[in-house]
Amino acid sequence: MKAVTNIFKSIFNFLDRFIILPITRFIYKVTKRLSIPNKKFETWLSKQSTLLFLSLFMAILVYIVVDQKIISFSSQNAEVFKDQSINVIYDEELYVVEGLPDKVDVTLIGSKPDLYIAKQSANNGVTVDLTGLKPGTHKVNIEYDQGNSKIEYNVNPSVATVIIYEKVSDIRPLTYDIVNDNKLNSTLIVNGVKLSTEQVTIRGPEYKINQVATVKALIDINNITNKQSGTQELKDVVLKAYDGDGNIVDVEIIPSTQSDTDNPLKVTAQVELSSPSKTVPLNFVPKGKFVTGKAIAGYKFSENEVTIYGDSEILSKINSLDVEVDVSKLTNNTSFRAEITKPTGVKSISTSYITVSVTMTDASSEPVRFKIPLTGINVKEGFGVNPIDDNNGLITVEVQGASSVLSTIDESDIKVYVDLSDVDKEGTYTRKIIVKGNNPLVTYEALRTEATVTITKK
Repeated sequence: MKAVTNIFKSIFNFLDRFIILPITRFIYKVTKRLSIPNKKFETWLSKQSTLLFLSLFMAILVYIVVDQKIISFSSQNAEVFKDQSINVIYDEELYVVEGLPDKVDVTLIGSKPDLYIAKQSANNGVTVDLTGLKPGTHKVNIEYDQGNSKIEYNVNPSVATVIIYEKVSDIRPLTYDIVNDNKLNSTLIVNGVKLSTEQVTIRGPEYKINQVATVKALIDINNITNKQSGTQELKDVVLKAYDGDGNIVDVEIIPSTQSDTDNPLKVTAQVELSSPSKTVPLNFVPKGKFVTGKAIAGYKFSENEVTIYGDSEILSKINSLDVEVDVSKLTNNTSFRAEITKPTGVKSISTSYITVSVTMTDASSEPVRFKIPLTGINVKEGFGVNPIDDNNGLITVEVQGASSVLSTIDESDIKVYVDLSDVDKEGTYTRKIIVKGNNPLVTYEALRTEATVTITKK
């Protein structure tokens, strides 16, 4: 409405400045030269009927001038419409079109009134008509239907080179990926997914069909409203096609018709959420060397076991968790907070910290010694290990700690071995001796650092 008002104001100002005022001056000069009495002329001109007929005459005159464009009221104006979508006319069931720009800019040129009318009028927008074109490369015009013959237009770009492909199809198996599983409660896991279809039809140009390595349903945890244990239904699952490098391939994906599916054009998923758990004991694991002359007489955990959550297969391989304690500065009885390290693959743990109370005492001045048979670990299949030494493969191990603890140690608590994971053929090898003991309150040390073994085929 404001624009229309401005147009009429412009017309009135033009009439007043270029028509009425010049005509009035002209009449004044004529009457003056012809000696027509000014008072009579003014009286005639001031009559209502005179003014009415004069206005009507001027209105008709202005209409003719504007309609026939005898006089141009205003200069040409231009208005740019950016990022206009393109309406492509072709048989979408048979062909695929590539090469058209996603958006174009349209410039309309004309007078302000015509531009205003053009913007308010319905039109078909930007179109590209590919009707009748066959597969191949074609140069086509991008046109704009402005719906007003008085308006000039310019489309940028106005020409495009398109490639028309014949649309082909293929049937592929459908798998799934879990998306945003970190949005689940830390005690929950996705235990399984059942899709409403096991295969899909992909459609597109043959070269793109050949690129597709896999088609996946994206199970987005964010779209599950009831994130609790049990089976949850997820509707309208997004489908994506990927090439061998994991890049998305732009093809149509149509779910195969299923007799048990209400809408065969949509994929639904039954997502089973569960909370597998396992309770495991905690191990006291000293780190560092004891202060000289000091030993641990005993310890106590605020909790002796914890519950871990995660995939059942991962949980089955975990039988205990370690609580690492730095003993290098312990001299007196003390209590402190210790962290429980969460194993790889475990989603959650019932508690991450416990309180450890340690009782310190003087170390025994006389360590206990044991002779332990040397063994090999990580020996390749089909090979045997034979130690080479003067003690028939026995390694002397010295155990130090509190007297009360040493009295409970026997040789069955100790293992001595060398790691042969890098050996894959017969021969003689020297490796570092490793000592492991079951009691964390004492230290185990082999009096030799290396041992020599022979590897033979069985």
